[in-house]
Amino acid sequence: GFYNGLTFHRVIENFMIQTGGYKVEDNTLMELDSTPSIEGEFASNNHPENTLKHELGVISMARTSDKNSATSQFFICAADCPWLDGEYAAFGKVVDEESKQVVLEVSQVATGNLGGGFTDFPQYDIRIVDVEIVE
Repeated sequence: GFYNGLTFHRVIENFMIQTGGYKVEDNTLMELDSTPSIEGEFASNNHPENTLKHELGVISMARTSDKNSATSQFFICAADCPWLDGEYAAFGKVVDEESKQVVLEVSQVATGNLGGGFTDFPQYDIRIVDVEIVE
């Protein structure tokens, strides 16, 4: 239930939609408590076994320039992004065409500058309803 109700706080058309670090309460953007960082599992960080390509619908860990800085934030590719292959830890994907269409629609919403570093913040409240892990 960690991700339930979290907001998408970064949306870039033809690139990606990002969530996992913020929620909206009483019309106020609230940063979640920090979670421990993890080792980045991708080729340029000594993990050549991760060969998942950053294509439309692929889910990958967000991070800073520090390759081992990923915490709870992730993004979903809204286009094919081959320059991310081997540089970011892809770990899942959207599995059906209808859901890929939702990713594309979210990536096309109007965005603006919220301040505080949020230059691609959606002008509409877009949240995760529920996350289900399927193995």
